[in-house]
Amino acid sequence: MSRLLEVFLQFLLLGSSSFGGPIAHLGYFHERFVQREHWLTEAAYADLVALSQLLPGPSSSQVGMGLGFLRAGWMGGIVAWVGFTLPSALLMIGAAALLSANPAWLNSSVIDGLKVAAVAVVAQAVLSLQRKLAPDRERICLMAFSAVLVLLVPLAWAPLLALLIGGVIGVTRLRPSGEELSPSDVLTVPLNRWVAMGLLGMVLVLFVTLPVLLANTEPIVLQQLGGFLQAGALVFGGGHVVLPLLEQSLVPQGWIGLDQFLVGYGAAQAVPGPMFSFAAFLGFDLRGGLHGIGGALLAVIALFLPSFLFIGGILPFWNQIGRLQTMRRALLGINAAVVGILLAALFEPIWQEGIQSNAEFSLGLIAFLMLVSWKQPAWRVVIFCGVMSGLWST
Repeated sequence: MSRLLEVFLQFLLLGSSSFGGPIAHLGYFHERFVQREHWLTEAAYADLVALSQLLPGPSSSQVGMGLGFLRAGWMGGIVAWVGFTLPSALLMIGAAALLSANPAWLNSSVIDGLKVAAVAVVAQAVLSLQRKLAPDRERICLMAFSAVLVLLVPLAWAPLLALLIGGVIGVTRLRPSGEELSPSDVLTVPLNRWVAMGLLGMVLVLFVTLPVLLANTEPIVLQQLGGFLQAGALVFGGGHVVLPLLEQSLVPQGWIGLDQFLVGYGAAQAVPGPMFSFAAFLGFDLRGGLHGIGGALLAVIALFLPSFLFIGGILPFWNQIGRLQTMRRALLGINAAVVGILLAALFEPIWQEGIQSNAEFSLGLIAFLMLVSWKQPAWRVVIFCGVMSGLWST
């Protein structure tokens, strides 16, 4: 079996069975590729995970791409991403097609249950990230400031401003522990640096062209793809944090309704693989632009493309970059700001749209306890909320 085929099949299997979100995905990768397949050592895997935390985009998908790069070169990274993303993308396209064929589902009690589940899942993510990324007074204050900024300045650039402020405060005020500053000297990357520099050049081109795409460009499909590219290029913290960026890019323009947006997000909790596959649901039926299977695939590619460029461009130079203490410090502040952005999204639009009655608050509380206290996987909680909401309405 060729290495490319091996990489694809391994990640296709994981993409079909890896429930539980990005942290769980990292656990699945560790068990399979470090402990079982011995593709790399514990230390090298930890290095790869550290790099993914420093870059914007979905951390688990970036680790998957990196594993593909290490195993089978540049094409290995591509087939690893395809294998890991394909199952969830197909499921999200199916969900969007069913909803498009019967829009009345938007008003069903089961859909209301999915919205409640989204509230519980994001609340659990906020709590978990706060404990890990904002555990002290300075970072809790930064988290709160970021949430207030995003809520009171409802503009597309507010989350980016919060991240920039977090990075500056991290560099000037925060100090990593000795463990966080451990040098990155064990990850050997057999990739051509000239190709990596080409990918970094494409990153620069992307940021130069984004303002043009996001302007009143015709056709509208270019604006919509620009929104996905912007979200993929600016999001820190994984799938949950991309929610407010996508919502601000698509909903105010009238390209998709908030109800439909939240339904897709709720459905994304019940499928395996990366949360960014939510883009397939959105791209299937955006008003005036992306549509059908082609639109769904373009949306997924646009959302993941910045991650591929970042991880492919930085990975061959990581041994040198990972030693920079300034980047480690900036990350402390950026991560605290990420939690604040997610906290703001929990209130608006998720809570405001998902909790409309005492019964829905009660269901959301039960779902939250299932996630936090009973350690139930998100997909099981989503199904539970949908079923309970349907039963209560009968």
